Amino acid sequence: MDEVRHDIQTEAPRALKHPGKIYVFGRYLYVNEYHEGIHIIDNQNPENPQPVSFIKIPGNVDMVVNGNLLYADNYVDLVTMNIENPQAPQFVSRTQDVFPSYGMYADLGHLMYFEPSQVTTQVSCESPNWGRGWWVEDSGVLYAVNSFDGAAPQNASAATGGYGGSMARFTLASDHLYVVDDYSLKVFSLDNVTQPALATTINLGWGIETIFPYENKLFIGANDGMHIYDNSNPLQPQFLSIFQHARACDPVFVDGNLAYVTLRNGTTCQNFNNQLDVVDVTNLTNPILLKTYPMNHPHGLSVVDKTLLLCEGSDGLKAFDVSEWDKIGERQLSHINGFNTFDVIGLPSKVAIVTGKDGIYQFDFSNPAQMKQLSVMPVVQ
Repeated sequence: MDEVRHDIQTEAPRALKHPGKIYVFGRYLYVNEYHEGIHIIDNQNPENPQPVSFIKIPGNVDMVVNGNLLYADNYVDLVTMNIENPQAPQFVSRTQDVFPSYGMYADLGHLMYFEPSQVTTQVSCESPNWGRGWWVEDSGVLYAVNSFDGAAPQNASAATGGYGGSMARFTLASDHLYVVDDYSLKVFSLDNVTQPALATTINLGWGIETIFPYENKLFIGANDGMHIYDNSNPLQPQFLSIFQHARACDPVFVDGNLAYVTLRNGTTCQNFNNQLDVVDVTNLTNPILLKTYPMNHPHGLSVVDKTLLLCEGSDGLKAFDVSEWDKIGERQLSHINGFNTFDVIGLPSKVAIVTGKDGIYQFDFSNPAQMKQLSVMPVVQ
């Protein structure tokens, strides 16, 4: 642990190898390099994004920007960086041991995590461990799968001036920092913005995925559905309801009185449907499913001025007119395929920033029926 806690450094720009979460603040794009740190990219001209620097943060997956400060996870800790000079970010503070679920032995001064790999194993349906997502077979050999490929949960937060993808676990709302882990919601007080303090932990059950703030509510995506919390008291969010139409491992995007939820197969959430659900959240204590639309393999999504941008995994990016919720299926505006997509941020400037296995793409969607590619920052193997 001591080695990890002393290894945060600012370096020259790196090539993208395993890009994860993204966040936009002002002219800069922040890109997580999975478990390694954060790329800072000058994106003032989306046609020619310029790498600025790289912050080496071991174990990093999520981040959020609050003015000149960046909050990021560093394995079990939360770190604060001063990014006023993006070419030379400075370490400010560390809030220790606030994410203990990360490593099984963090309390002993050691961290343990698993590097993902793809392995195919046949298991009998008669096995008592079938369907759990993890099991022990073959004389104690552990087989595990990563059900949180969307742990990746962020959103647009006009109050802070920042924008994140729909897969984020960090968000800012009501002058507080909110973080979801696998089973809880953590509220950090920002009375001292340079030293966040863990104020509240709310147990949410297992399989928590993403968080999306909208007005004074928090929409939390989980294995068992969409949880809705009232955030009128920022330090003590209150449970309102849960929408349990289906088991899902995917994000939520809220626009007005409608919530858009994607579900997909290929996860460990025992879901075998690929679909977009439109949910009426006018009555937050009783969300109602309005309609389900079949999709190919939906992931992250964003809605800007009644245009829905939807990542379809290996099937690329789609745009829909959602001005009438009951006609979305009839109003696909465009489909750009030939590349893999995971999450998207749609900016008010009508620039879409799309992440995927091959890199980070940017599109002009001022005319969503004819989206124009502006640039691509490729992954370098």
